[in-house]
Amino acid sequence: MDILLIILASLFMLVGLLGCILPALPGPPLSYIGFLLLHFTDKIQFSATQIIVLLLLVIIAQIIDYFIPVLGSKYSGGTKWGSWGAFIGSVIGLFFLPWGLILGPFLGAMVGELFGDADIKSALRSGAGALLGFLLGTVMKLALCMYFIVLLVRSFI
Repeated sequence: MDILLIILASLFMLVGLLGCILPALPGPPLSYIGFLLLHFTDKIQFSATQIIVLLLLVIIAQIIDYFIPVLGSKYSGGTKWGSWGAFIGSVIGLFFLPWGLILGPFLGAMVGELFGDADIKSALRSGAGALLGFLLGTVMKLALCMYFIVLLVRSFI
């Protein structure tokens, strides 16, 4: 039974890693399921603190992932128009994979700023901030999922 759980855990973690890039798959939650499957084996045990802290990190990562393009737009000088545009662009971008993921927040923030009567330079800066926020969120999710894989590998060494 342990071998089956370890194989399933490995698969969940690898699919979770892919889910950091592919939006149809929730990367960190899938990797966390793999982590829990490892915990239920007789070979590998994690502390309750580890389980809870990693769950909280997964929840935070999932929440931040949706709002970080908005924050990127805001902190790069964008207005509420750009923030809303980045959010709407992120959602619409999900329907135009794979380029919609990258261009959605950027174009959304840019169009939002233009609707708010900003000049093209401000709109581009807001769009670049949203894109940077999206990329930062992706790197954050990748780092978390890689940590789960490190835990998997370390448990066998």
